[in-house]
Amino acid sequence: MGAVNPGRYHLALTAAGRAMMHGWWGSETTARRQFSTWVGERGTMPGARITLTDEETGTVLMTWPAEP
Repeated sequence: MGAVNPGRYHLALTAAGRAMMHGWWGSETTARRQFSTWVGERGTMPGARITLTDEETGTVLMTWPAEP
C-alpha cells in the first residue's frame, strides 16, 4: 500500500466570507466524518460554508450548504 498524503483532504469553514477553521486529513473517510461533525456543530453560524477538497486533484468533494 502506498504512502498517504497527510494533508490531502482539506476541510475549510468560512462564515460571512471569512476563514474560520481549517483541517487537513490523510484519510478521505476521516475527512468526510469530520465534514459531518463540522456541519452539525458549526453549520448554523450565520453565512457558514463548509467545503471538503481533495488537494491532490483539486476536486471539491462536498460542500455545505449544497450548491444550488
